[in-house]
Amino acid sequence: MSSEAQIVSDQIQNTTDEAPVAVPETKSMSIIVTKGSLDWAYPPFILATTAAAMGLPVTMFFTFYGLPLLFKKLDLQVTAAGNPAMKMPMMGAHMTMPNILTAIPGVDAACSVMMKNLINKKGVASIEELREMAVDADVRMIACQMTLDLFEYSLDDMIEGPELGGAATYIECATQSDINLFI
Repeated sequence: MSSEAQIVSDQIQNTTDEAPVAVPETKSMSIIVTKGSLDWAYPPFILATTAAAMGLPVTMFFTFYGLPLLFKKLDLQVTAAGNPAMKMPMMGAHMTMPNILTAIPGVDAACSVMMKNLINKKGVASIEELREMAVDADVRMIACQMTLDLFEYSLDDMIEGPELGGAATYIECATQSDINLFI
């Protein structure tokens, strides 16, 4: 080590010996959940439960088509239309679903059954399980009041726990969060 580098190293060492140790601030995450299909339900719940397991406070704001993910009874379907990246493992290969096929009645239902079977076969947690994990991990869930009113949903249809709030509630949270995701 050069003499200059040794001097800098000694100064850093002396400074750290004298300086009080600062406690790092807790990072936090907020997620806007806007989609309620089977394929779009996984990212927000996986990210929320993972962040919560890592010790981050997490808030999920369920609005528009994401709000039904808070319903007690879920009947989620895959959205194959307009999803060129959707390649399902079939017959030893990965087969894509041409968009024109999704116009045929029953194709989305068939894709949903295939996806649910794949999820089960691979041992991936269901959305219900991930949602329960989020509740158990104290993830803050906010149900959008405007969406509830707009689509005439009832709180009786929803799981226990989510609070009601609007855009201002979410923005207040988001301005304090280190990580903000729109899914």
